[in-house]
Amino acid sequence: MPAVTEKYSLGVPVAISRIDQELKKLWQQNEGAVTRASLVNLAVYSEEPGSLERNTQLVAKITENHACRAIVIEADCKATEDRVDAWISAHCHVSRAGSKQICSEQISFLLKGGCTTLLPSIVFSHLDSDLPFYLWWQEEFREPMDPQLWAWVDRVIYDSQVWNDFRAQMRLVESAQEEAKQRIVLCDLNWTRLDNVRFALAQFFDHPASHHHFAKIRRVRIDFASGFRSTAVLFAGWLAAQLNWRSEKADVANKLRFVGPSGRKIYVELGERPGEPIGEVAMETPEVEFLVTHAKCGDLLEVSRTKPGEKSMPQLMPAAKNDPVSLMSEELIRGGPHHVYLHAVNRVGELL
Repeated sequence: MPAVTEKYSLGVPVAISRIDQELKKLWQQNEGAVTRASLVNLAVYSEEPGSLERNTQLVAKITENHACRAIVIEADCKATEDRVDAWISAHCHVSRAGSKQICSEQISFLLKGGCTTLLPSIVFSHLDSDLPFYLWWQEEFREPMDPQLWAWVDRVIYDSQVWNDFRAQMRLVESAQEEAKQRIVLCDLNWTRLDNVRFALAQFFDHPASHHHFAKIRRVRIDFASGFRSTAVLFAGWLAAQLNWRSEKADVANKLRFVGPSGRKIYVELGERPGEPIGEVAMETPEVEFLVTHAKCGDLLEVSRTKPGEKSMPQLMPAAKNDPVSLMSEELIRGGPHHVYLHAVNRVGELL
């Protein structure tokens, strides 16, 4: 997460037993001037010191376009005292019509001590009823996965880019799905980072007349920034899932090997270089190179399809942003399961 320079107030401190009453009082005091809005329950959980303020800033920006009831939690489970502090606040933004302020409410908790056992009851008792429950989990998952918590979650949002052991973490996420009888939708912000790059590469093949190139792909190169190797591997997994490639064990860490439906071998080279999480993708056949690269002029992608000896004539497409507000905003506008993501993970899970 980026450093926070702007200070955000957590709001009014309240006793746990009086949160609902104080929220009603808050809205009564502003009746007529503001409109309370909420489309989902969004709980944000972190154990990083100072995350309450940082996540309050993120929620303030997210609610500009996504009205919700936010439950922001910072847990200090190494503290010697057992304590729970709470605050209430509202994030208000002028509506597009410009006449009223649309407000989302936030309830903040600081948990200290052996406190994670309180997490399910704190969350459940403050959900806005009948609205979907999205849980943004900013930590690595750990056992035991509390069935009381996961049975209520509709979508769990995480970022596999920060995971130290992808396979172990996915096993825990899948166990949470089992606790919830498979109703939880898995939402990986590391996958969301790939949206625009995937769209840019896929558009080369929108017309069926270009599909014959699929059988001729021999090499793919993916350049990634430091710390984003798993993002690059997920991209390779997407290609493999969509084109029915089977992964083979490779002897070199950043050289992946796949086998196509006809038995043809495809090599994927991963290269680290400064820049965006995925800086460039090049896909080669004997006849043509398909290239997607970040433009130097801003938040754009340059895409080009070049035959040997031809001069490249790139076109521009929008590039995604990598900040947490943009990633979360993209995730919050989606519905339904992420089947394509799961297929990609299944193809390269052993390589991550």
